Amino acid sequence: MGVLGATMALLVLTAAPASAQGPGGAVALVGDEQPAIAAPGAAPQPAASGGIASGTPVVAPADGAVAQITGVLASPPAGAPLEVVAAFAAANAIAGLPYKWGGGHGDFEDSGYDCSGAVSNVLHAIGALEDPLDSSALRRWGEQGRGQWITVYTNRGHAYVVIAGLRFDTSGRGGKGPRWRSESRPSRGFVARHPDGL
Repeated sequence: MGVLGATMALLVLTAAPASAQGPGGAVALVGDEQPAIAAPGAAPQPAASGGIASGTPVVAPADGAVAQITGVLASPPAGAPLEVVAAFAAANAIAGLPYKWGGGHGDFEDSGYDCSGAVSNVLHAIGALEDPLDSSALRRWGEQGRGQWITVYTNRGHAYVVIAGLRFDTSGRGGKGPRWRSESRPSRGFVARHPDGL
């Protein structure tokens, strides 16, 4: 499925009414990103290891809109830029595939992905990367620091991406391979980079 098809599928997936997407959740940190903000009268949601529970909305960087993990997929916050919607679509298209060392480096489309291959796939889908990069090369890619919508965390041995407050990573609970992760991950020892303008 191409990026446009994946984006359209994601738009259909996220067309559910706001009530189906859930109210604001309890305060929960996602890695070193911003905390979720509890809606008035909302019951606290259980969090795993200080992260977010599946289905818990997380406040995104703009206007109180929320991004949400539901099962193995995630939906972008309402009003997110098209590049962010495309990043969610690309991540959802490979979510749940197996971990494959070198996966996503020979070609963006693969049967499995390693950490930097998965991150490269997402960045390619939004037009921010022409060729796959390994985690060391991602340390020099893009703009320095955290982005408003998308931040890549990378060091010499690992890379993951946080999109609208949700972590997409190949390691963590739920098995190896590219997945949306409900638990937080400390970013100490990682370099933060982001696409220009995002």
